[in-house]
Amino acid sequence: MSIIEPVLKDVQHPKRNKKYSSPLRLWHWLSAAVITGSLLTVLIDSTITNGRSNAGIIQNELSNDKVSVTADQARHAAHEISDKVWTIHTYFGYVLAALLLFRLVLEIFQLADQKLIRKIKSAYHHYCIIKQNRQLARHELMVKSIYAVFYCLLIIQVITGLCLAFEDDVPALKAIHAIREIHSFCMYLIIAFIIVHLAGVFLAERKESKGIVSDMINGGSDAE
Repeated sequence: MSIIEPVLKDVQHPKRNKKYSSPLRLWHWLSAAVITGSLLTVLIDSTITNGRSNAGIIQNELSNDKVSVTADQARHAAHEISDKVWTIHTYFGYVLAALLLFRLVLEIFQLADQKLIRKIKSAYHHYCIIKQNRQLARHELMVKSIYAVFYCLLIIQVITGLCLAFEDDVPALKAIHAIREIHSFCMYLIIAFIIVHLAGVFLAERKESKGIVSDMINGGSDAE
């Protein structure tokens, strides 16, 4: 399980704690909120506002009030309720796309020692080339590689989500049925990453990396 635990120490400077820039911390917490909100809309639509189950409920409740509606009318009403939830889901998607763009731009302009690509290269260099601080470097390489995979999943999720959002305006997109399947599959992979990430942070907080959550809030301390 230690492979998923983030660490406080910097590979290049093992006696120093990592630093997190304010734009990166802002992106981290906003993205966490937006992804949570987006996943909640999926959960709500699959349970509370599920079209199939609600159609029968609507028809039964109206019949109790002596109002007669057809099954098609009940399904249409239930579908309208579900659409409201998906509209909110789409808005979350737009915000997530903007946050992803912000993160990509941040990767270009952020300080060199805080760039994800630079951290992966540094960890690889220390572990495979100069072979210094190998245990820390190996751990950092694995953790940051997992983060890199997450970013790739996020890019795929945003692109497929935008395709679904605009498929009514672009008929060619509607003909590609794989887009929806890829979007749904990536969602499960992102959920898996979130679970692994939270488990890693929880374990890190109980060991030598205690304080890693507060560092993601205040930017990191200089304490060794």
